[in-house]
Amino acid sequence: MTSRPAILDPYRHFTKAEWSELRNGQPMTLTAADIDRLRALTDPISLAEAEEIYLPLSRLLAYYVEAIQGLHRVSSRFLHAPDDKVPFIIGVAGSVAVGKSTTARILQALLSRWPSSPKVDLVTTDGFLYPNRVLEERGLMQRKGFPESYDRARFVAFLADIKSGKAGVSVPVYSHLVYDVVPGEEVIIDRPDILIVEGLNILQPGELPSTGAPILFASDFIDFSIYIDADVEDLREWYITRFFRLRETAFRDPTSFFRKFSEMSEQEAGVFGRNVWETINLPNLLENVLPTRGRADLILKKGADHRVEEVKLRRL
Repeated sequence: MTSRPAILDPYRHFTKAEWSELRNGQPMTLTAADIDRLRALTDPISLAEAEEIYLPLSRLLAYYVEAIQGLHRVSSRFLHAPDDKVPFIIGVAGSVAVGKSTTARILQALLSRWPSSPKVDLVTTDGFLYPNRVLEERGLMQRKGFPESYDRARFVAFLADIKSGKAGVSVPVYSHLVYDVVPGEEVIIDRPDILIVEGLNILQPGELPSTGAPILFASDFIDFSIYIDADVEDLREWYITRFFRLRETAFRDPTSFFRKFSEMSEQEAGVFGRNVWETINLPNLLENVLPTRGRADLILKKGADHRVEEVKLRRL
């Protein structure tokens, strides 16, 4: 009987304690007050966890940035081209409610406090969603957050401009309060040393043309990618918890798109929130987001208490 070949695991696995050791004495530059300011509404991350998980990660990223910059210098020398600065792009992906925003903001704060004081910018892909009027015209309002609801061509063009060193690249502004892209508003990204991009579908490759013609995807511009992982049932609970917290806070704003949900009974709101998860967020997670997990350079696996339990680093 022929034995089946062993499945090669592309990742090295670390417990939280093992990963924390890789900090290697690097000093923590954030305070408990910084963590309170940076974490999202329902994310219980503490200063201790930031030290255990994100401080070693920032040390690893320092090596990656140095290596990529060295590779670029070698390439420029070979091509007799100017040795211009090339921004290092970090991607943060994962489900709704998994904690992408907290991770991105803490990384931005840690990286910007390196001794070299690099300029670190942060962009979310929400700004590249089509405006609601376009989504309505295309029948996509119930698929907001799915890949087809984004202006992917504009997002890829933005990343290409950043990588080419272009100055003053604009990004549309999305308001979670009004649940739409804000007409005429934009933020300017001006030649950062490091750019962090956070979003649901940033690691998705898309379909390749049958002709073999070259085509660029957003993931082609990302130098280091992080996927925040959790069990589906935990994600569901975190989403519902966040929905009720927002119902008690942001949804009460008179200008909020979701004001009507703050006026529902608790039972009605619960039914609505669970329906949104089951009909929109869960299908998007299973069809589009989760399949990209295996493309990430680093996976942070969270437990039911929202804290990272395991770290997986892709083998080189």
